[in-house]
Amino acid sequence: MGGVLKSPVLVSPWFVGGFFVVSVVTGLAVAYLPLAVSLFLFLLVGVALGSLVEPLVGVAAALVLGPWRAWLATQPSQIPSEVGQILFVIAVGAWVLRSLRDRALMLPHLLPFSVPLLVFGISASLSLWNPADVWLGFTEWAKWGQLMLLFVLVCDRICVRGAGPRIIALIASLVGAVLVQAVLGIWQFVLRGYGPVHFMLGSGRYRAYGTFEQPNPFGGFVGMGGALLAGLALGQLFDFFRDRAALRRWLGLVVGALLIILIGLYGSWSRGAWMGFGAALLLMVVGLPKRSTWGLLLALIVIVGGVGVYSAGVLPSSVAERLTGFLDYARFEDVRGAAITDENFAVLERMAHWQAALEMWRANFWTGVGIGCYEAAYPDYRLLNWPYALGHAHNFYLNLLAETGLLGLMAYGVFLVAILWRLWRAVHILEGWRRGLALGLLGAWTHYAVHGLVDNLMVNNVQLHLGVMLALTAWVVSRTAAAGGVFRASLSLSEL
Repeated sequence: MGGVLKSPVLVSPWFVGGFFVVSVVTGLAVAYLPLAVSLFLFLLVGVALGSLVEPLVGVAAALVLGPWRAWLATQPSQIPSEVGQILFVIAVGAWVLRSLRDRALMLPHLLPFSVPLLVFGISASLSLWNPADVWLGFTEWAKWGQLMLLFVLVCDRICVRGAGPRIIALIASLVGAVLVQAVLGIWQFVLRGYGPVHFMLGSGRYRAYGTFEQPNPFGGFVGMGGALLAGLALGQLFDFFRDRAALRRWLGLVVGALLIILIGLYGSWSRGAWMGFGAALLLMVVGLPKRSTWGLLLALIVIVGGVGVYSAGVLPSSVAERLTGFLDYARFEDVRGAAITDENFAVLERMAHWQAALEMWRANFWTGVGIGCYEAAYPDYRLLNWPYALGHAHNFYLNLLAETGLLGLMAYGVFLVAILWRLWRAVHILEGWRRGLALGLLGAWTHYAVHGLVDNLMVNNVQLHLGVMLALTAWVVSRTAAAGGVFRASLSLSEL
């Protein structure tokens, strides 16, 4: 009789409500819907419930499934192609609901990045004053809005409320999404034995394209992930002699994943992706030693070694030709009236689209033809022999110049330089795995910037990955002593 009377365990109303919703949806789905649709609904419900507990659950799901948009759009499937957008909305909605429930909607001050990004957003908005196509302009502008919203959401979870294991989960989600694409690309390149005729390389091999349906953006996507992993691996080199046990615990996994990604990158056969990854690797090598002099010397050794390998004829002729082929895209000339052959068609086509972009800019100097409106405006500015638009100018900077004018390109340039400069400083201040993360992010953003010289990577929901990368960049910068006081809440509903 002397026992202590314990109060009954109170079950969370969130759990009870979630369990009820899952039960109802499960019963209805099994009874009336096809299996694929039922599984899709189970996924949405599971992600929604997980996001109510931690909004980054929805973010992670959007990162992994977002790049499947282009492939789903080509399939006679009952699953919507915009699954990444749906998951993004779930994550943002859960984040807002949690903030309203807790009366603490935290909007962090992130001046190194938010101000340039906001200025670019305003410049892009000005370009929509009289766009070539209102709907195309709005949808492209919305991509940048999603990037900024996801940036704020993730920063709230890791910069304001404390990172903890969330950082590792975000990195794993980014890398996991890239690994899925790389494995699929390896299957397309090595194992499948068939593919689109225009992707044929010979000997039964075809260019890898993942679910992007195009090799170039696929190569850019896996290249950014490869640069991130390479930075994490390089950042641990200095710890090898201090803690070999820690190195063995996870570095082998990182290197294994990196090899898979590099094979996928090779299979893309994308000049732009190879060029971007080479630039990223070179900059990471320069930043690897704490003293810049040693970094430049190391980079010189890498360059001389690469030239030696190429000169010795060690590389297969097809690879060597592909590696030097970027020189054709590094020049610019007037192609009006140029003789078109099978050999020069691809180069001339790209230059013709560059010229069209410059004509758009000259006619709309300050604000452009409207963000996202290059294709809609192309018929009015095209060259005579090139009637068909490629969707964009195949140079992100010329594309921005044409669509948002000089104001937009300058704002974007400031935004990109701010990212690279802050990461460069972080690489020379931080230690351990945080330094490796800063190095990897520096490489990933470098890859994105260099690949942009020949392509546009803001496709197939890649803006979601860029938003998370930007938030991770902000967190890395906040770890440096010079960034103290940058991250703090600017609005709390509990104060209203």
